[in-house]
Amino acid sequence: MLEELLHQQVAANKQRATELKQWKNANPELARSCRRAAETLSRVQTEFLDTMTDEIEDSKEYLLEGEYMLNEFVDRFGPRLAHLNGVLQVLAQLGGGESSED
Repeated sequence: MLEELLHQQVAANKQRATELKQWKNANPELARSCRRAAETLSRVQTEFLDTMTDEIEDSKEYLLEGEYMLNEFVDRFGPRLAHLNGVLQVLAQLGGGESSED
């Protein structure tokens, strides 16, 4: 049963990879644009993480002491980080690989 499950997972991954390659081949300029955008957003993400970690260091006592401050921190940084990561993941996947640059 595990072998069948593994076989199905491998087949699904191969299908996704094939579809992604076809998309990149059909949209080479857009794939290159996605790669450039992902590189830029990666730098933005690094700056955002730097700001966030500075905030954690500056507020560590307050974050540890009170749930209110922790909730405020999560509300401030959480959604932006989650959305940025999601967009970056999509752009990196669409812009990654060798077919968009060859």
